[in-house]
This record gives sequence, structure tokens and C-alpha cells, in this order.
Amino acid sequence: MRRTPLVGLVTGLALALAACGGGGSADKPVTSVDPATVSGTVTYWDTSDAAVEGPVFKELIKDFESKHPKVKVNYVNVPFGEAQNKFKTAAQGGSGTPDVLRADVGWVTEFASLGYLAPLDGTYAVDKPEDLLPNPAGSTKFNGKTFGVPQTTDSLGLLYNKELLKKAGHDAPPRNLTELKQFALDVKDKTGKTGLTLNVDGFFVLPFLYGEGGDLVDAANKKITVNSPQSVAGLKAISDLISSGAAAKPAIADSYLAAMTAFKEGRTAMIYNGPWSTADALKGSAFKNRENLGVAPVPAGSVKAASPTGGHDYTVYAGSKNLAASYAFVRFMSSTESQSKVAAELGLLPTRTSAYSRPEVQGNELVKTWKPIVDTAAPRAWIPEGGQLFEPLVQAYQGMATGKLDAAGVGRTVDGKYREILKGWN
Repeated sequence: MRRTPLVGLVTGLALALAACGGGGSADKPVTSVDPATVSGTVTYWDTSDAAVEGPVFKELIKDFESKHPKVKVNYVNVPFGEAQNKFKTAAQGGSGTPDVLRADVGWVTEFASLGYLAPLDGTYAVDKPEDLLPNPAGSTKFNGKTFGVPQTTDSLGLLYNKELLKKAGHDAPPRNLTELKQFALDVKDKTGKTGLTLNVDGFFVLPFLYGEGGDLVDAANKKITVNSPQSVAGLKAISDLISSGAAAKPAIADSYLAAMTAFKEGRTAMIYNGPWSTADALKGSAFKNRENLGVAPVPAGSVKAASPTGGHDYTVYAGSKNLAASYAFVRFMSSTESQSKVAAELGLLPTRTSAYSRPEVQGNELVKTWKPIVDTAAPRAWIPEGGQLFEPLVQAYQGMATGKLDAAGVGRTVDGKYREILKGWN
């Protein structure tokens, strides 16, 4: 879940696209499509896990093509960590841009502000907007317009190895950071395994900041808060877990993979992760018995327990020459039926209220486990600069993980970087 910084500036192409909606999409939106006659090739960039999630989405695409016989989908799996900059580079250059992108919820307002996305209000792409959950739907809005359709919603929880915790003397997961530290040290002392492994990623910092009443920014008041006493207290909580030995010294390169691998192999008892990771975790040797995998809300800080809203949206490139086919594709992929299939097979959470009444969704244990956690996820600041906020945080977090910065130094460093990004903010 690495986030990447802004590259380049708005080009003349982007401004033109913003004005005309990419060949007239803003002036003459496609509001109806006949599946039997709509035609064209839709290049789709999928940023999901190629090995775990990709096959399920490819099945959906085959189903779409069978129902839309004159539409061909050119499926391209783009690694998540590369997609944000790759899409911007292509859009700035005016070539090689996909018709449809599976965008992280934090990218949509930025891409929309640059003029790269087609507005979808009143188009065939948006079906029954009242059926969409408010929190993920909020990520698709910019300046009063809609620039995406939510695909899946998520947040972070605590994944834990029940057997290792039990050997350490605990029959239930930790409820707060004090217990998290103690349980992790107990695992290390009584089993020789690592108690907690952290992922050095900006999104994964947020539960610690929220837990102490902090945040990265206060968008309503245009205030940078990453260096507030509350946010620094959250950073100190991370630092304390590492320095005490409760958490292993984090890997810097590929820390997400390192944490997941250690968890799957039974070398660490606990990690922070989201619904997208549970299907992968269950493939690990430590979870041949599925009942050994536990999922709980993130441990509370001194103020509260809270995790950020995550997820992905389907977006359409403003310069697409295949708008009708692209709208049909987005409508199909974001439908109740498609979301229900994804939920049933992968345990990913739908963004449509109607999907939760489907038997295949109700019968999925992972959805049952994660829904209460995701229902209480904290909304993030849906601002154009949102996609740029994680990279400075990641770099500073790496400095703290290697001992080059303390928590206060992280707060000051990131605050300085944010003031370069958020011009005019307090």
C-alpha cells in the first residue's frame, strides 16, 4: 500500500480535458447504452493483487464481454505502488492512458483537479447512486461533481495468530496499545516468535495518530496537524513499540511483503492490515486451519480506536475515445452482482447497500468479520493534495524505524514537507 508523490504540473492537455470533458463527455454525457450494440476497446488498468485478486476480476471481465459482445477489454495489471505516477505521466503526455483506472480513494480528487477524469454525473456509469455507502462515495466527489464509482471499501484492523497468543497466555486480542505492547512482549518471551511486525507505510500510521486524537490535516480549517501534540503522541506510540522490542525492527524495503510473509509463516503473531489481505493470509502455512486467523479492531490509543477509510474507485479517463464502452464497463463492474461475487470469493467489502442482503455475501465469514470495522472507519480528507501526503510521511517513518529521527523529528519534518504541498494552510 505504498503511496507516491506528485510528479509534474498540470499541462495544457489537462486543462483542455477539464474544459471539454475529453471529447464532449461533460457536455453530452452518455446516459444510455445498449449492451448488444455498444462497441469499442476498453483499456483497463487494474491495481489489485495480480495473484490473489486479479483472477476474480478477470472472470468478471469475461462475463462483461459475453454480455457486451462488441466490447473488448484490454486488461492490464499495474502494480499499486506504480499506478498513481504512471497514470499521471500518461495523462500529461496524452498517450498510453487507460480508459478506466481502478484508483485508490486518495487519488481521485487529485486526478479530477488536474482534469484527467471524466465527470460521471448523469452518465450510464453511475447506477443507483443512492445505493452507495456514503463514506466510500465521498471519495469520488470534487467541486460538487462525481468522478468515480466506488468498487470496494476497506480499513485497517489487527490480524492475529490465535495459537501464538494463546501460548503467550492470552485468549483474546489486545484492546488497547498498552495491551498490544504487553501481549507482543509475552509472545516474544514465551514462544520465541515476534510479537508484532509493522508495515512502514503512511496509511498504516493513521490508526496510531487517530488513537491519540491526531490526524495529518484538518481540511475543514485548512490546518496542518501532523505535528500537533496529539499526532506526535501517536508517532511516539509507534516508536515505543519498536524500541521496547514489542515490534520487530521494521523492514524498510518491501515492508508490506515482509510483514505479510512473517505472519503467513507463523513467525510473527500480529500485524495491522485490511480486508484485502485476509484471503492471502489464509494461504499461509500458519493458517491451514482457518480458525487460527483472528481479526479484531485496531487497539485503541489513549483517546479512541479508529482506522482510516480505504478502498478503490472506478474512474474514467477524460480523454477516452471509448466513453460509451467505458461507462458500460464501470456500471457492470460496480454492480451489486459484481460486488457480491468479489465479496463472496475474496472477502472484499462491497460499497453498495444492496450487496449486503445477498446470500453469498451474508455467508462470507470475512465480510461478517470486517463489516463492523469498516462501518466505523474514519473519513479522510478528500482533497486534491491527499494523494501527496503519504510519501513524506513514509520517508520520515523510515527515518524513525532506522533511528535517524525520533517521533518529534518525524512530526517536524513532515510538517515542513506539507507546507510545501498545502500552500496557504496554517
